[in-house]
Amino acid sequence: QNQLAESGGDSVQAGGSLRLSCKVSGYSVNSRCMGWFRQVPGKEREGVAYMSKLGIVDYVASVQGRFTISRENTENTLYLQMNALKPEDTAVYSCAARDRMAGCSLRETGYTYWGQGTQVTVSS
Repeated sequence: QNQLAESGGDSVQAGGSLRLSCKVSGYSVNSRCMGWFRQVPGKEREGVAYMSKLGIVDYVASVQGRFTISRENTENTLYLQMNALKPEDTAVYSCAARDRMAGCSLRETGYTYWGQGTQVTVSS
């Protein structure tokens, strides 16, 4: 059974850091494209970062240079290191996975499996 379980969300002050984790069950974290998304109530979900099977990464412009997506194959876990956090980063962050043969994108279309989300709150 394919499952994704996020953790690591918290409340921090602007300028702080957090690391989100996404524990993967049912397949290998490096076997398909995986991404991080975030959503604020009343707004569309936004793609934050992705990592392809080959390790190619991409980020939305607003987090470039501050966030880093990575994975640890032995732990079968996807990470999102978030530095220099800003109040506008406040959202529910979710990890997601595409089907094995699908390419990568920051668009949520095509992501088949989703975690339950973890809340990140950044205060000014």
